[in-house]
Amino acid sequence: QVQLVESGGGLVQTGGSLRLSCAASGSIFMINNMAWYRQAPGKQRELVAGIMSGGITNYADSVKGRFTISRDNAKNTVYLQMNSLKPEDTAVYYCYAYFRATFASRWSEVWGQGTLVTVSS
Repeated sequence: QVQLVESGGGLVQTGGSLRLSCAASGSIFMINNMAWYRQAPGKQRELVAGIMSGGITNYADSVKGRFTISRDNAKNTVYLQMNSLKPEDTAVYYCYAYFRATFASRWSEVWGQGTLVTVSS
């Protein structure tokens, strides 16, 4: 069974920085897309940033120029560097992976448990 374990959330002041990490463990043959989503109180979960296995990235307009997603394929780990944080970035951040457990397996999705990021004004 594949699990995603996130770390790095916390409380930061406006303008500050945080780095989130998400490590995948378990039976993994290949991970295609990895991404970070977030969900603020009373709002729907939204995509923050995604990265393909080849390194192609995409970002929500609201975080472009402030957040950077990266991944270490050898460690099955994805990172999210968040700079110039704003109070509206406050949310629970979830890690996501699209993977195959074995060569013969179908593609599956897995989510992390979430890590809270709070930006104080």
